[in-house]
Parts: sequence; structure tokens; C-alpha cells
Amino acid sequence: MSILNIFKKKPSSVKATEGKEEKAEVGLPSASPKIKPAKKGSVRAYRVLVSPHITEKATELEKENKYVFKIFSRANKTETAKAVEDLYGVEVVNVRIINAPRKKKRLAGQAGWKKGYKKAIVRIKKGQKIEIMPR
Repeated sequence: MSILNIFKKKPSSVKATEGKEEKAEVGLPSASPKIKPAKKGSVRAYRVLVSPHITEKATELEKENKYVFKIFSRANKTETAKAVEDLYGVEVVNVRIINAPRKKKRLAGQAGWKKGYKKAIVRIKKGQKIEIMPR
């Protein structure tokens, strides 16, 4: 019945020792590594960007400093801009988002659906570059 122990009152002697921190032994590595907390308002790129969208049209847009990415359906423009800036180290000028709907497909008499997706066209500052495909 350890699940119900959370509802029991703790003795006062236990409460007094909870606030004090125990000293760790010198020279031994700690069991849990210290993780730096994320900056307030920072966006993790893996929660926003799915992948670069590589098509013929997308490669033509690179000449105009525009790059196309597939993004998660819940992502918005500001999150996308922050994620690209953090991941690639460039300055984003603007972001345009396109919601591609799902399409009805047919294969061997069976009807089905092709998944829809959301993509973002990100324009970066002139003179900067993103290496999407390694050469």
C-alpha cells in the first residue's frame, strides 16, 4: 500500500531534515549529472523542425536566401524562427507557413489517404547561408 502513503502525515522530525542538503563525498562522481536549465523562452529545434524539405523548387529558393523546412503541426512562426536561428546560427528575416492538406489516394482498388504536412519557408539575412545538404 505504498501508493496510499502519500496521504499520510509526516512526523515533524522528518520535516525539519528535508530542508537541509546533505554534503556529497569529495572525489566521488555524483549519480546524476548536472543539466543546465534551458534559457527562458528558448526553443528546442527538435520540437519544431522535422526535416529540410528538399525539392527542385526549394533548391531554386535558396538563391533568394529562402530555405524550406517541414515542421510539426503545432509549431508557429516565432518558434520556427528561433529554432532555425539556434540550430544554424543565422539571422531570420521572416517566416511563411504553408499547411499542405492530406490527399485522397487509390492503390489497387483500395482508397486511402496521403498524410498532410506543414512546411515553413524561412528567409534569412542576405549574405548568410545554411548548409542543408553536405557536399
